[in-house]
Amino acid sequence: MDKKRSSVPLVCHGHSRPVVDLFYSPITPDGFFLISASKDSSPMLRNGETGDWIGTFEGHKGAVWSCCLDTNALRAASGSADFSAKLWDALTGDELHSFDHKHIVRACAFSEDTHLLLTGGFEKILRIFDLNRPDAPPREVDSSPGSVRTVAWLHSDQTILSSCSDVGGVRLWDVRSGKIVQTLETKSPVTSAEVSQDGRYITTADGSTVKFWDANHFGLVKSYNMSCDMESASLEPKLGNKFVAGGEDMWVRIFDFHTGEEIGCNKGHHGPVHCVRFSPDGESYASGSEDGTIRIWQTSPAIIGENGTNLGNGPVSGKVKAGADDISRKLEDLNVSREGKNGEKDKSTDV
Repeated sequence: MDKKRSSVPLVCHGHSRPVVDLFYSPITPDGFFLISASKDSSPMLRNGETGDWIGTFEGHKGAVWSCCLDTNALRAASGSADFSAKLWDALTGDELHSFDHKHIVRACAFSEDTHLLLTGGFEKILRIFDLNRPDAPPREVDSSPGSVRTVAWLHSDQTILSSCSDVGGVRLWDVRSGKIVQTLETKSPVTSAEVSQDGRYITTADGSTVKFWDANHFGLVKSYNMSCDMESASLEPKLGNKFVAGGEDMWVRIFDFHTGEEIGCNKGHHGPVHCVRFSPDGESYASGSEDGTIRIWQTSPAIIGENGTNLGNGPVSGKVKAGADDISRKLEDLNVSREGKNGEKDKSTDV
């Protein structure tokens, strides 16, 4: 049996206050990207593979609680304590639109087709903004039983998901009717809800429990009790055989999906972990903490090579991994490619 593994993370500085949300883009022709939300009011965009800073979105006047990128990583969105959600050009950093709310915005999410933006917050109202007509009034779904904490889209934008800060459970709403079609019952408020990359599972963290739900039939698939309250959890997107969770004990733990056994524990943060997310290629995962840092951890090398060699974060593509000869070449070119990425960072457009 393998011993528990820990890895040395890439540490991403820049935020001056706690990091409260992380979001990875899908893999694009230009790679994949990581956006972070912080109480310092300035979301940051990074290269998702290297953690290199690309730019900062400036304009909010209060803590930013939520952030996301659209499918093509061309636009970003953020929800803030300044009673607004903002839409950004992810290439230039320009603010494209500001959507006013009447209270703190805690959650936002782009639809899969990128035409809609879903928001929720202290008003207990879910709003759907048409990004093709940003000045038009949003569609409102105002039956949330509590202050909205998380939102997400699923079923090809036919269903929306929400959880509350003060009420347990996850509610699934039919977009056309605006009605709740299912409630996933939990004892504690759900602080993290993630739809898996293949659309099969909903991963939730509530109190000291991480649960996995069937995203189509809504049955409970797995439920694991943790050693402390976990604020966030994320399922490995390619094989679906492990998940990460982080919470109040400041550690980022990795578990076997099928058994719940802890197979890794990463220590390094100096405050509670507020958010964890797997990269879209499954080869690394990021954590954001009260200490103001983002840490990008290497997924267990056992996934990558037959000999257990740690090959780094791998190529930025969704293709099948190369053969042994190609892997050897990539290892030889590792220093060269790192130097190239550092050079590219200097040339990047400031956001």
